Amino acid sequence: MGFLDKVFKRNKELGYSFDLDFMDLFAKKSERIHMKRLAIETCISFLARTVSQTEFRVKNGSEYVRNELYYRLNTRPNKNMTASTFWQKFISKLIYDNEVLVIQANDGDLLIADDFYHKKYAVYEDRFTDVIVRDYEFKDSFKQSEVIHLKYGNEKLSNLLDSLFYDYGDLFGYILKGQKRKNQLRATVDMDMLAAKSGEKQAKLQEFIDNMYEAVEKKDVAIIPQQPGFEYKEQSGNGIAGQSVDEINKVTGGYLDQVAVAIGIPPSLIRGDMADVEKQTKNYMFFSVSPLLKKIKEESDVKFFTKKELLNGNCIETRKPSYRDIFDLATAVDKLVSSGVFNGNEVRSELGKETTDEQIHKEYFITKNYQSGKEAIEGGDNE
Repeated sequence: MGFLDKVFKRNKELGYSFDLDFMDLFAKKSERIHMKRLAIETCISFLARTVSQTEFRVKNGSEYVRNELYYRLNTRPNKNMTASTFWQKFISKLIYDNEVLVIQANDGDLLIADDFYHKKYAVYEDRFTDVIVRDYEFKDSFKQSEVIHLKYGNEKLSNLLDSLFYDYGDLFGYILKGQKRKNQLRATVDMDMLAAKSGEKQAKLQEFIDNMYEAVEKKDVAIIPQQPGFEYKEQSGNGIAGQSVDEINKVTGGYLDQVAVAIGIPPSLIRGDMADVEKQTKNYMFFSVSPLLKKIKEESDVKFFTKKELLNGNCIETRKPSYRDIFDLATAVDKLVSSGVFNGNEVRSELGKETTDEQIHKEYFITKNYQSGKEAIEGGDNE
């Protein structure tokens, strides 16, 4: 029995030691988690800020109307959020959690769910239960037709980023430790233990050593008085080679680039590079922002309008934020109108401006440069 007691005691000690090792490993990982949070917040916020500048216009046939729905989508979705804040949170949850749920309260407020349970059916409408907004849980269940529910991809982005961070986090930690060791202050202390046999003398010696280390660590100039039986020798860094700060920045930047690529943002835009910025922005708007806005439009159309209303021309249209100055397009606009391809209202619609009832914006014009020789001559004779 005594032998078994020793075995059980030894196993208990091993388990306790393992727990300490695990907690130490977790703490080390947590110290480097800022690299992951910085990359994710930078990329998701970048995309969310872009989408939040979108204007969601309500189209009633051939006209655009400013009604309650327009107000909810563009000004005040609910009592506690502006439209820009609402859409930033919407995009953040959609990308990081892979899905987002928006419900409509009894007073018309649009609320983003922080948590919910999605019950799926094969031939019936899906239902959403246990919907939590902030600290309030809704008791009712919501049908698929009563909510805005979007999924971003086939797999949670957070799972991909976690696996990617595992390798980058280790590499970042190794480089950071090497950089700390590079210029680390190192010293040795020689003590005559015969001079500190008593407990009182040992306590005073320990206090002296603690004060000395604190002075060396925190003060620019530290004066250490010589003590009998005590000698302090500083070894400095001994020329230990380590990675430069540039290596740390490269690892951090590499992880940031991988996160940006996963979301669909050109890394050069995140870094603020000025080379080919217009081309990169165009690709970003076409391949990342436009598909995301199309998902939001399609989901909003079927939830805010009936089938009959949609067939009659009622829908939600998204006006994307323009990345080009309207004056830079003046020459192209002139060519489109003067060639008779577009009228004024059609050009205004493409530029994101509302159409007008002015007759001049409804007519088509063809200048002499685009007329045939006979038409140009006849036009000249008439004039």
